[in-house]
Amino acid sequence: MQISAVVLQLLVAGIGTGSIYALIALGFNVVFKSTGAMNFAQGEWVVMGGMISAALFASASSVGLACLLAVILVAIFGLLSERLVIWPLRRPTALMITLVSIGLAICTRSFVMLTLGKKPVGYPGFSGEATVSLGGATFQAQTLWVVGLTLAFLVVMHFFFERTMLGKALRAAAADREAAAIVGVKVETTILISFGIAAFAGALAGAIITPLTLASYDQGAMFGFKGFSAAMLGGIGSLPGAVVGGLVLGLLEVFGSFYISSDFKDAIAFAILLLILFVRPSGLLGRPDIVKV
Repeated sequence: MQISAVVLQLLVAGIGTGSIYALIALGFNVVFKSTGAMNFAQGEWVVMGGMISAALFASASSVGLACLLAVILVAIFGLLSERLVIWPLRRPTALMITLVSIGLAICTRSFVMLTLGKKPVGYPGFSGEATVSLGGATFQAQTLWVVGLTLAFLVVMHFFFERTMLGKALRAAAADREAAAIVGVKVETTILISFGIAAFAGALAGAIITPLTLASYDQGAMFGFKGFSAAMLGGIGSLPGAVVGGLVLGLLEVFGSFYISSDFKDAIAFAILLLILFVRPSGLLGRPDIVKV
């Protein structure tokens, strides 16, 4: 394989991996936009989406239908999680929601383990085992599905937050809960919707990546951490930042694993998170908060 083909192979793999991180980062950003909090159950919803898709595929034998139903079920689970865990809190602060989400993540992992099992699961991609050759590089067609579906979902979310009244209401609730309530925004409803969207994004990520890498109940913490790192890298609360952060993290991870060592694959996310916190806490596309006194 020529050097250029190797670089192209790594580039495609990095974009595919980065697209998944972008989806997970989007889930973090959606909840942050409406609550100002971090939802650390996001990674568990990724695993749930992948494992439910595999279970449904075993009985339905249709990849598309299995993934669609799985994403819808996890989105409903996200809505129920908010109603059962977050809604009962009296005047929840961002810190309270963040801490409660950690407990939600632990409970969700146990639920997945008990209901879907401990064994890694998988299923064929949307195009089966088909591969694509480009410039001497060969990769699975599922990678194109990953990139395409991620891009489509991000475009829909951008339109939702920038052009719809409901999306603007979510942003207003995150900026100032009391002021938003005064002008008629139902803050409790915006939080509910944000958790549903975040669960949908996480489940979509899990459903489309599982054909490439098997899903296991104990992967949630790592998925969540890398999505959080991507969100911080791009700028927490910034939807374009989720895209940039996810792609940059994915590319650095793939190229670092190849040219340095695969042993450092997971350490790269840790290093990037520490670096961005020290150098630019607001992220690449985020804007630092300015408080006038």
